[in-house]
Amino acid sequence: MKIKFKRLDHIMLCIPPGAEQQAREFYGGVLGLEELTDLGYPLPHSAIWFQMGDIQLHIRAEEVHAISQRHPAFEVDNLEEARALLEKHGLALKNESKIPDRNRFSFRDPFGNRIELIEMIA
Repeated sequence: MKIKFKRLDHIMLCIPPGAEQQAREFYGGVLGLEELTDLGYPLPHSAIWFQMGDIQLHIRAEEVHAISQRHPAFEVDNLEEARALLEKHGLALKNESKIPDRNRFSFRDPFGNRIELIEMIA
C-alpha cells in the first residue's frame, strides 16, 4: 500500500516575527499574488495565506534559522517575463544547473527563503 498523493496543496515559508507587512508587500505587491483574507475562519498562528495558481502559499512568522536550500519550485509559462519582473525589483537571480527538459532559476525572498521557477521545454 502507498500514499496516493493527489496534488500539492500548499507551501509554507517562514518570515521573521514582525515582518508581516513586508511579506504582504513582496508576495502581494511584487509577485502579484492574491491574499486570502475572507475564508470564514481565523488563520492559525496569525498566518498570511496567498493563492498561487491552484495551490496556496502560507506565510508564518518564526524565529530566523540558518539559510537553507529548502525551497518550493513553481512551474510557470513565462520564465523570461518572470526573470525581467524580478530583476526590475532588484532581486538577485541564480541560474540553476541544467536539466534537459526545463529552464530554471532561483531567487531568495526578503526573508532568505529560496524560490525556484521552472519552465518546461516542449
